[in-house]
Amino acid sequence: MGNTLAAELDESGIVVLRDLVNKQQLASMQKAFEVRLRRMRWNNFDGYEKTEAYRHMVQDVLTLDQGFVDLALHPVLKGILNEYLGSRYELAEAKGWKSLPTKRDFHGWHGDAWYDQKQIHDIPREVKLGFYLTDVNSGAFNYIVASHRKQHPRGVGNNELQHVPRTSIAEITGPAGTAFLFDTSGIHRQGVPMLDERYAIFLNYHEPDVALQQEDVDYYRYHPLLLNAAFLGNLSKEDQRILGFGNKANYIHAFDRNPKHTTLQTLFRTTFTMKLYADSVRQRILGRLRRSRHT
Repeated sequence: MGNTLAAELDESGIVVLRDLVNKQQLASMQKAFEVRLRRMRWNNFDGYEKTEAYRHMVQDVLTLDQGFVDLALHPVLKGILNEYLGSRYELAEAKGWKSLPTKRDFHGWHGDAWYDQKQIHDIPREVKLGFYLTDVNSGAFNYIVASHRKQHPRGVGNNELQHVPRTSIAEITGPAGTAFLFDTSGIHRQGVPMLDERYAIFLNYHEPDVALQQEDVDYYRYHPLLLNAAFLGNLSKEDQRILGFGNKANYIHAFDRNPKHTTLQTLFRTTFTMKLYADSVRQRILGRLRRSRHT
C-alpha cells in the first residue's frame, strides 16, 4: 500500500489519505486544539499567535495531544515518506491554524520556499501532511496536480495559471479527519472564498541538513521540535530519528528573535504592571480594613 501511495505522490504531487486516526483520537485532538484557540498567547497563558489578519496560528501541536504524535508517526505515513524522501528525513515543523471566514485571496498560489536557493541548485524534496480538524466544504486546500519539482518554489500570480484547466486542480474538501500528503514544491493555495472557520494542522518533513533560506534562519522557523514527554513512550529508533532526537543541525544557542510591535508591547507591559500594582495596593488596603474590624 505504501508503495502505491508513494507512486501516486510521485506522479501527482499529492495524495489523499483516509482513516489515519479513529473517532476517539480525533475528538481528543479537536478538544486540545480548540483550547489553544480560546485566547491569544500572552504572559503565562498558552494560546494562539496572531501574525496576520485571517489566521490564528497554533505552534508545536505535538505538545497538545497524543493523537498528534501518533499521526506524525503513523505507519502508513512513514511507509510513503520512506519511499519518497529516503531514510534521512525528519519532522521539521508541526503547527496549525484557524482560518477565518473571508472572501479575500490572502494566501494565493505558491510553492513553499524554505531552502537557500543561492546555494542549492536542485530542488530538495519536502513533503507536508495536511490534516483537517473541522469539516471543510469551502476554502479548501487547492493543488495543481503534477506541478511539483518543475521550478524552485516561489509565489505564483493568477495570470501565470490561466492555461491550467480546472480539471488539473485538486480541491481537498472533506470531513474532519481528512488528511493529504503533498510535495511542497508544487503550486498550491488556500482556496477562496472561506465561508466557515477552518481548523487544520500541517506537519512538515524534509532532510534537516539542507541549507535553509535566511528568512527562516532569522525567524528560527525550523527549530528542534518541542515535545511533551507524556506522549513519547514506546518510540522506535526510527520514530526517534523522525522526531529529531539528538539532532542539533538547526539549533541556535540563545536565539533572540528580532522583536516587532515594540511600542505596543511596551504599552501592554506598562498597563499590565500598573494593574498588578493597583491590585497589590487594593489587597493591602482590604487587609488593613479586615484587621481593624477585629481590633
